[in-house]
Amino acid sequence: QVQPVESGGGLVQAGGSLRLSCAASGRTFSSYTMGWFRQAPGKEREFVAAISWSGGNTYYTDSVKGRFTISRVNAKNTVYLQMNSLKPEDTAVYYCAVHKYARTWYSAFGPTDFGSWGQGTQVTVSS
Repeated sequence: QVQPVESGGGLVQAGGSLRLSCAASGRTFSSYTMGWFRQAPGKEREFVAAISWSGGNTYYTDSVKGRFTISRVNAKNTVYLQMNSLKPEDTAVYYCAVHKYARTWYSAFGPTDFGSWGQGTQVTVSS
C-alpha cells in the first residue's frame, strides 16, 4: 500500500511561493494517480490538483490554474505542488492522497476517489 507524507508548508506573504512535497512509501507508487487537496477552517476538503501515474496528465481546480503546478518523480516516489502567486484564500491544510485504483484517470476528482491520505501540512498566506 502506498502511504504519503507531506512536507514543505509554512508562512508566506501574498504573492510569494512555496513548494510542497509528498513522499510516498510503497513499491507501486508509479502505478497510481496522485492528488493534492486542501481544507480551510470551517470548510470542506476541496480538490486542488491531480497527476496521472506516468505524469502525462494533470488536472487543476479553476482557482489555482496558472499559479500551481503538480509534478512527480517516480524514481523518487515523490509528487510536488509548486505554488506561485499565493493568495490569502490559499491558506489551508494541504493533503496529498493516493487514488484508490491503479492506472485510473478521471475527468474530475473528489475526495472519495482517493484511498490513502497524508497527515497534511499547513500553508498560511498573509496579506
